[in-house]
Amino acid sequence: MIDLFKLKKWAVFLLLLLGSFISTLSIAQTGKDSGKQNPALAISKENLKDKIKGGWAGQTIGVTFGWPTEFVYLGTFMQDYQQIKWHDDYVNEAMRVFPGLFDDIYMDLTFVNTFERLGLDAPADSFAHDYAHRGYELWHANQAGRYNILQGKKAPESGHWLNNPHADDIDFQIEADFAGLMSPAMPNTASEISDRIGHIMNYGDGWYGGVFVANMYAQAFKSKDIKVVVGEALKVIPARSKFYQCISDVVNWYKKYPDDWKQTWFELQKKWAEEVGCPDGVFHPLDIDAKLNAAYVVMGLLYGNGDFTKTMQITTRAGQDSDCNPSTAAGVLGTMIGYSNIPAYWLNPVKKAEDKNFSYTDLSLNKTYELSFRHALQNIEANGGSIKGDQILIPVQIPNTVAFEESFAGHYPREKVTHNKLSGERLVLKTQGIGFVLRGHLRKKNYGAPNKVIRAKLFVDGVELEESGFSTVPTARKTELFWRYNLTEGSHHVEVIVTDPSPDYEFVLTESLEYDAKK
Repeated sequence: MIDLFKLKKWAVFLLLLLGSFISTLSIAQTGKDSGKQNPALAISKENLKDKIKGGWAGQTIGVTFGWPTEFVYLGTFMQDYQQIKWHDDYVNEAMRVFPGLFDDIYMDLTFVNTFERLGLDAPADSFAHDYAHRGYELWHANQAGRYNILQGKKAPESGHWLNNPHADDIDFQIEADFAGLMSPAMPNTASEISDRIGHIMNYGDGWYGGVFVANMYAQAFKSKDIKVVVGEALKVIPARSKFYQCISDVVNWYKKYPDDWKQTWFELQKKWAEEVGCPDGVFHPLDIDAKLNAAYVVMGLLYGNGDFTKTMQITTRAGQDSDCNPSTAAGVLGTMIGYSNIPAYWLNPVKKAEDKNFSYTDLSLNKTYELSFRHALQNIEANGGSIKGDQILIPVQIPNTVAFEESFAGHYPREKVTHNKLSGERLVLKTQGIGFVLRGHLRKKNYGAPNKVIRAKLFVDGVELEESGFSTVPTARKTELFWRYNLTEGSHHVEVIVTDPSPDYEFVLTESLEYDAKK
């Protein structure tokens, strides 16, 4: 006699098995964008590694290509007749002549090494310690964050705009590549890594720059359409943020002017080139703001439309941080098309330098390819993926929007005053508005004097607000003397008093930047 209950159970089991088989067949459509959300991405180890290598090689090509143009073209683009140098041994030449050029790569590699040493769950404090104590010189948000870490502040306070005047600068944006390369087709995983590390040195739009770049890399593993890569990555950025609005504008201008990147460049300048945070860029044509430079990256990617040379040319000719921007664009595109599809004209100089260690590291490109590939495999398995022989299944994550942050909200630059004041023990000035930044540095009067830390206190309206240590050692320097935001609107009496003066040192106040509550 037939047991109907058991028969029904077997029927359900067979239907589930058939559904799983059909799903597996759909997963096997490797490299094709079906327009549907697949439960997993199937990719071979060979293909995965080729894409990871393409990301690292692309970065190296881009930063080398932009070497002579970095911050030369401020508020203007490079004309078509201006030739940009490139030759068959250019990467080796750059690594020999100017090893500091590769700061965006050796910063990445610092964090790659931390993952290798401590594993995927390495805490933010370990990444902060490792980069803060390295011997390389840093600038802007990276150095401000490093100083905060060395003084005992931890992330996210070390990157927060109240503690870091460079919070919206490009720093994490140019060193977030590794987070996407180790998170193939896993945007939320890339965002989590970016949250852990990016807040060490950045906040708000500065942090969003790194999250966006990491997500473009993650998306580049599963799409061959650069417009899809950009669009999917933008989903993780809150729509109310200026970063989102700026990149969204680039996408819309690209649709409006599909054959004229220079028109989009002009539109960007009119709407988004106003610097608010970075004390170097306010009232100055230099703009190291993350969203504007990310816009140049996206502009190059969209107008380049998968053409490696065109992408490089546009992103570099847009100006401002024109070595880091093509590095980002070429890295994302290199991941999308793979190492094996980068034109030989660009790739051959990289191949000649692949066994040479980057400065301040023990890692060459060839070593980095292997490390990054291993971390990607570990990350895939940790996030529910599977590896069987040469075949990898990666759970495709639907991008989640990260938390909203905003730096310098309600603060508008009102004036930058030049001072060039010298002081052995005391600086006094009046400021107006709701905030200020005192730009300057500690200087040796006697160049033979031993290095030492000189301490000074900040008083605002007679109230002591802070004591800081200052050093002439580049890796330990404070990026600005003092700053304060969110003050009561009005006139303020500001004093800097040196608590342990030395005849060998003096403080130099070069400029004061003031903020109002409204434009």
